[in-house]
Amino acid sequence: MKGKLLNLRSIYSFIFLLFLSFKPLNTKAQSPNYVGDDCDYNTPKSLSTAYQTNLKSVLSWLSTDAATSKGWNYKSFGNNTPGDPAAYGLYDCRGDVAGYFCQFCVYTASREVLQRCPNRVSAFIWYDFCILRYSNENFIGNVTVYPTWHAFGTKNVSSTQEIQKGEDFMRSLIRKATVETNQLYYMDGFNLSSTQRRYGLVQCSRDLTNDGCRQCLETMLALVPKCCEHNLGWFVGSASCLIKYDDYIFYLFHTQPSSVSVPDPQIAKQMGAGKTRILIIGLSVPGAVALLCFSVYCLWFRNRIRRGSGRGGRIPDTIRPSSHHNVETEETLNPDLLTIPLVTILKSTDDFSDESKLGEGGFGPVYKGTLPDGRQIAVKRLSQASGQGSEQFKNEVMFIAKLQHRNLVRLLACCLEKNEKILVYEYLSNASLDFHLFVFYELYISLVYGVKSNGAAMSFKVGGSKVEIYYHRSSEN
Repeated sequence: MKGKLLNLRSIYSFIFLLFLSFKPLNTKAQSPNYVGDDCDYNTPKSLSTAYQTNLKSVLSWLSTDAATSKGWNYKSFGNNTPGDPAAYGLYDCRGDVAGYFCQFCVYTASREVLQRCPNRVSAFIWYDFCILRYSNENFIGNVTVYPTWHAFGTKNVSSTQEIQKGEDFMRSLIRKATVETNQLYYMDGFNLSSTQRRYGLVQCSRDLTNDGCRQCLETMLALVPKCCEHNLGWFVGSASCLIKYDDYIFYLFHTQPSSVSVPDPQIAKQMGAGKTRILIIGLSVPGAVALLCFSVYCLWFRNRIRRGSGRGGRIPDTIRPSSHHNVETEETLNPDLLTIPLVTILKSTDDFSDESKLGEGGFGPVYKGTLPDGRQIAVKRLSQASGQGSEQFKNEVMFIAKLQHRNLVRLLACCLEKNEKILVYEYLSNASLDFHLFVFYELYISLVYGVKSNGAAMSFKVGGSKVEIYYHRSSEN
């Protein structure tokens, strides 16, 4: 045989990076974290049956619409008459959040708001990924700047020059969101020095006009000196807008689709016992540079999670409101990782029954299940092959979630109860069995640890073209 065969780990590493070069990455993807709410602090009162019916219809409609919309929408039910009082509702997902994460955030908010704000004629609930509000009065298009919420990190900024640079930067984002574009949101970073970067995000509820959005954002920015300009990270927001500033990338990448066309995959097969068939796809020069840069990032992140190092001083994910709407910081952070109870998994898979089993992959069996809300899922029950502890497993699954990609099956949640390590993916009804048996987690484990699967085939689509990867563990080391 001519030349050297690439070892399996190298192939997985190449494929792993190659997938991520086709489209922009999401650097963070997680369950929505509750931020705050405004329950219309008037005394709760008995709501009419007609209003309750219309309110439930609004919330149900918003939750359903979030699955197919562009990230925001509003709706009303009722004729606004004494016998048929109107209920108005709106949701708005952060501009860098789309798809499942927007839908799940709105789904969560539409249920939580009734629990947190029972018997209120109007309410607003805020998560890191979305906001949802309802009222018996038409608020659509109106700017709401009070009440406000704020939170800040524990690190301090002593340099007035840095404070001024940060303020100027946030003003530039407001201008880009409301004057230079019609997006009503914008996020970006800037070099504070040769070794430090800062990042910012501005976002308005997209029922506002550009002028209304600018007014709201400037009001929030004017509040920063009063609450948190001497803190390294902070956010200030209301029901209509939000501004956030920190020293790490807290938003998802939001870039336009690349104009560079992806060449059709060319598959070169090397036949023979104990051989590995290798996928070769042509890359443009920018793509190659992107792969190189990302590989360096992967190695850095791998070492970071193995050390278990954390970042201190970040803005907490949860803040608690008071009756005066002044929000203090919680010391205990919510977990970033979406988990699902084991009892829910057992019920959805009929206790891991043989009838629910899709097959056996190199890292454990995969089952098809149905969640209580009717969504179908693929449940991977991991074997002990990867050999990680629970904390390391959580860190790595969080890393995987940050790298969700349109060409890869979505990781929705995990479970770590009773010594189980379980991954919950979206179920793709038109995907091959092998696609569910060998998914993104295994690519990642293979990259980081060099753990080899027992051998199988995987088929999937990249850029509209079907690609099949055949691999077989060689008996030779």
